[in-house]
Amino acid sequence: MLSFFYLLCCVSAVKTCLQCDRRIRHLHDNFILSAPSIADQIELKKICDHAYATYKDASLEREGLIDVTTLYRVRTEYESEFDRFLKTPNTGSVTFGAIQIFDKGREILEKHLDKFILEGLCPNKCGLLERRLIECSSCKTKKHTCASGQLECGENTVHADEGGQAVLNCLEPWHRLLKGKPEYHYSWAPSVPGTKTLLSCTCVQANESDFKVLVVTEDSSLVLNQLRVDEQGTYHCSLQDRNGTVFYQVKFLLSVSPLPIQTVRSFITLPPLPLEDDFYFGNAETFLVPFLAVVTVLSLTAVVGLTVFMGLMVNKWSDVEELDQSSVFA
Repeated sequence: MLSFFYLLCCVSAVKTCLQCDRRIRHLHDNFILSAPSIADQIELKKICDHAYATYKDASLEREGLIDVTTLYRVRTEYESEFDRFLKTPNTGSVTFGAIQIFDKGREILEKHLDKFILEGLCPNKCGLLERRLIECSSCKTKKHTCASGQLECGENTVHADEGGQAVLNCLEPWHRLLKGKPEYHYSWAPSVPGTKTLLSCTCVQANESDFKVLVVTEDSSLVLNQLRVDEQGTYHCSLQDRNGTVFYQVKFLLSVSPLPIQTVRSFITLPPLPLEDDFYFGNAETFLVPFLAVVTVLSLTAVVGLTVFMGLMVNKWSDVEELDQSSVFA
């Protein structure tokens, strides 16, 4: 129990990036206490303390800071190596194997810290980044500021058609690293398309007072629908916190192309055709009288012929009846 208490106190006294993870600390504690004798435990404890000192020096040489993601990668790779070490048959002394695995932990830590300092510590090429990082010497979080020296992050030219849509995206990958919940402030000032010249003045550079606030939102993009020509101009996006601290600014120069003017085609009215009208109506009068005369004659002829035919048929039927009656009396 005395040995166990001594080991816990010594291990917790020195903390570097690799030991800021509780699982790694427990892994080392269990490894030391698994030694077959008290003498071996003391020897492993000395090796572990020396390894912690080298870890601390390696961390301080590299800003002494680490983020949660990098610490997770270090811990995962180191656990894998430690697990492989425990499963490998130990042909030498316990102390020699411990020196090798602790030295492997330093190599893993240095590799990930080098990559983090180069790529992940201050990823903002412009703007102001305030983030929370883990201090390797104390394992406590502290605020780290990455000031690029300029808040303005350039301009983007956006083209759209009248009645169409335009999307203004203000997001940068490093925005998610900012502490707190900053908001995007969108504003607008009418200007000559494709330039910074405002329509309301002869100045070249727009002032903050010239911009009209459009929306304040946690969303990084602004969608403009059913665009009109008078909505073109300079759109300003600013990322800031509730206290008014500005972290990032960018401008969008929006130009809206008007729809082409559609020419209304009038219907062509055809002129009257008097000659054709006279021709048709004149011919009608010329042929109408003979036509009616012929029809009348044919009709009278048909009536007379039908009358004569009916008379002949009646006479014939009368003769037949007389013959029948005479034959009866005979």
